[in-house]
Amino acid sequence: MIDSPSTAPIVCMFECLSDNYGYLIHHPASKQTICIDSPDADLILAKAKSLNWKITQIWNTHWHPDHAGGNAKIQSETGCDIWGPQEVKSRLTAPLDTVLSGGETLKLGELDVFVLATPGHTLQHISYYIPAISSAFVGDTLFALGCGRMFEGNPTMFWDSLQKLRALPDNTKIYCAHEYTLSNLKFAESVEPNNEDLKAYARTARALRQQDKPTIPTLMSAEKACNPFLRSDDSLLQTQLGTKSDSVETFALLRKMKDDF
Repeated sequence: MIDSPSTAPIVCMFECLSDNYGYLIHHPASKQTICIDSPDADLILAKAKSLNWKITQIWNTHWHPDHAGGNAKIQSETGCDIWGPQEVKSRLTAPLDTVLSGGETLKLGELDVFVLATPGHTLQHISYYIPAISSAFVGDTLFALGCGRMFEGNPTMFWDSLQKLRALPDNTKIYCAHEYTLSNLKFAESVEPNNEDLKAYARTARALRQQDKPTIPTLMSAEKACNPFLRSDDSLLQTQLGTKSDSVETFALLRKMKDDF
């Protein structure tokens, strides 16, 4: 699937592994092609070749093998530079040329790309926000109707990261790394069965999956209305869960409930 007006960077999203999405972003004027993470090197290289794009950079979000495991092969085949958090090299021992930690501004042609520190799933997880195309590539920090498992971080850290993403404009397209929407939907419905926005979201998401179509990208506006993890500071939800107006406690409880769901 390719998503872009003809004059803007082109986002190509495709399925890989069992439930990952691969992403290539091509900037026609500069001939840059960015690979967001490297879950399946062979498939990514084949997709780029089919589009006649040469991968010039990999931008990793975190160190897990289904996100950085293809770095070496893609770099060997293309000579691309690899940017990402230090954990890609220190935890996975995958190639990494430039370390990013959040706060940097990259360039996609003439366009600014903002690197956001979004730890919680892993300690050095980062996300990439491109305002010119209203798009954020968020790895495993935020999912449609969910968030990543808290493997390395703590609730305060993860909640801070989610708030940072939630502050992006409502029209931001959220490109996450996995098609987990229907399982997340079941949990969200169990938490907020009377959420009318969620009911509408559910109809759309289930219809898309019945047609074997992706539910990604999702819009930030929809996530703010329906994703329980982004609503951890909602007073009604806090009252329902009995967390006494404590956003971090609410998030931690929701994450544990989802882990056990």
